[in-house]
Amino acid sequence: MITIYDWFGYELPIKERYRLIKEAGFDGVLLWWSDGFGRNDYRNGPQIAREAGLFIENIHTPVQNQNNLWLDNLDGEALTDCYLQCVEDCAEFEIPTMVVHLPNENYPCNALGLDRIKRIAEKAEQLGVNVALENLHNFKNLSYVLERVDSLRIGFCYDCCHHHNYNSGDDLLSMYGSQLMALHLHDNGGSRTQHQLPFDGTIDWPATMKKIAVTNYSGATALEPMNWDYKDLSAEEFLYEAFEKAKRLEALRFNKQ
Repeated sequence: MITIYDWFGYELPIKERYRLIKEAGFDGVLLWWSDGFGRNDYRNGPQIAREAGLFIENIHTPVQNQNNLWLDNLDGEALTDCYLQCVEDCAEFEIPTMVVHLPNENYPCNALGLDRIKRIAEKAEQLGVNVALENLHNFKNLSYVLERVDSLRIGFCYDCCHHHNYNSGDDLLSMYGSQLMALHLHDNGGSRTQHQLPFDGTIDWPATMKKIAVTNYSGATALEPMNWDYKDLSAEEFLYEAFEKAKRLEALRFNKQ
């Protein structure tokens, strides 16, 4: 199965967006779950995606206030409530997994923060939802939480480009591959050194996909590119390129080439 993050760039009506994703060959989508960035119709996304014949692999929770999670104030409680609501939304819309950004390294996890993660885990266990914590510039917090929260519903979202850019010396897939719940695959070339199409940057894709294969992760080969450096391509052309490169990743992952 091959999936892609639904908001990959381009100004497109949502029905057209999902139609083009399906026509390019993708099996499913990763949904942005917030009215941030002007995406006011996000709660309609699941139905529209399914009507287009797409599987919904996961949602990405809001990121604008991610560093508030450990704070002992109303902002910290508000973000906790937001994540708890996202768990309920996943259950309501029958979406198996949600992706969360933990605070960055400048905000080390504390007892209050760990208790909040445990509250989220308890809700996730009750409703049968996976909570995948993504690696960014947050390795210490990610490790701290994954090693201390004993829940089969708390796991790891592996972002290969963030790994390459922030923690290339740490073997994240060997450390937390058994807890893998989601993938974000993109390359680190381009003007922002991230969210390029695979094979357009410097990530060692044969090695990366072999590492993923060793974890026995059964989820989709999931892309998270943006069109930032592909403005010469139409949306159709961008999606075609993305799908062709995703097929190459699939072949590497399942040793078909």
